[in-house]
Amino acid sequence: MSLDADTLADRRRLKRRLFLWRAGAIVAVLAALIVLVAEDGSLLPGAQIARVSVTGIIVDDRAQQEMLEKIAKDDHVKAVILSIDSPGGTTTGAEALFASVRQVAEEKPVVAVLGTVAASGGYIAAISADHIVARGNTITGSIGVLFQWTQIEELLDSIGVEMKEVKSAPLKAEPNPFHKTSPEAIRATQAMLDTSYAWFLRLVSERRGMDETRTRELGDGRVYTGWQAIENGLIDQVGGEEEALAWLESEHGIQRDLPVKDWEPVYPELGMAGFAGQALGEAALTTIEGLSGKTLQTKRLTLDGLTSLWQPAL
Repeated sequence: MSLDADTLADRRRLKRRLFLWRAGAIVAVLAALIVLVAEDGSLLPGAQIARVSVTGIIVDDRAQQEMLEKIAKDDHVKAVILSIDSPGGTTTGAEALFASVRQVAEEKPVVAVLGTVAASGGYIAAISADHIVARGNTITGSIGVLFQWTQIEELLDSIGVEMKEVKSAPLKAEPNPFHKTSPEAIRATQAMLDTSYAWFLRLVSERRGMDETRTRELGDGRVYTGWQAIENGLIDQVGGEEEALAWLESEHGIQRDLPVKDWEPVYPELGMAGFAGQALGEAALTTIEGLSGKTLQTKRLTLDGLTSLWQPAL
C-alpha cells in the first residue's frame, strides 16, 4: 500500500509540473502575440492621433490610399494630422489624395500642418483637411496646372537628324518635341489645361469659402508665405503641430495629450531581383543628379500627364 501511495503522489506532482509548464507556454505565446499586434499598430488598446506624412512628389499612390482607408475605419484613431512638405506632383495624384483624405474627414477631423513647402498639388492636399496650419515662412499656394515639353527641332537640324512619323490624325501625339507645335495643338493643349485649372479653382473656392473672382485673383500661379496665405484666406492659422493639437482639442474635444502615431503605407515587397533593380536605378539617378546639380528638377522629368508642381528654375 505504501508503494502505491508514493506512486500516486509522484504522479500528482508530475501532473502539477506539466500543468505549470503548459500554462507558462500559453502565457508566453499570448505575450508574444500581444507584442506583435502592438508593433503592427492594428489593435492598440488606447486612443491615438494618426500622423500621415505627405512628402516629396505626389503621385497616384494606391498603398497610401489603402492606408488612409484603414485610418478612416480604425476606431482607435480619433483624429488625423496631415503633415505636408511637398512641392506637388501629378494632378491625378493630388486628385486621388484629396478624395482619400476627404473620406477620412467624413469619419474624424483632419488638420493639415504645412512644412517648408506645400504648393500646387501640396496645397490641394492641404485643402482636403478641415483646418490648415502653416509656418510663417512656409511656401504655399502656386494654384495652377502645368504641361511642359522640350522643343529640340533646331538641335536635331544642327546635327543632321530628321524625325519621320506617320499618324492617324494631325493632333495625335501633340505637342511633339521634334517639330514646331501647330496653333491647333497649342489650342487643344490649352483647353485640356483649362479644364484641370477650373477644377483646381473650384476646389479652392469650395474649401476656402471664396467667390470665383477672388479665387482667380489668388490662383494666378504665384506662391505665398504662410503670413501672406493667412491674410488671403488660403490657410487658417500660423503655427505647427502644437497649434494643430490645440485646435483639435478646442473644436472637437480631442485630448491634446493623446499619443501621436506615425502611419506609413505598406508597399509590396520587391524580392531580391526587384530590390537589386531598384537599387541600381536609384544609384544611377543619384549619379546623374550629382553630375548635373539637379535633384527634384531631374525627377520631375519622369512625371507623366498634367502636373501641379512648384519648383523654381535652376
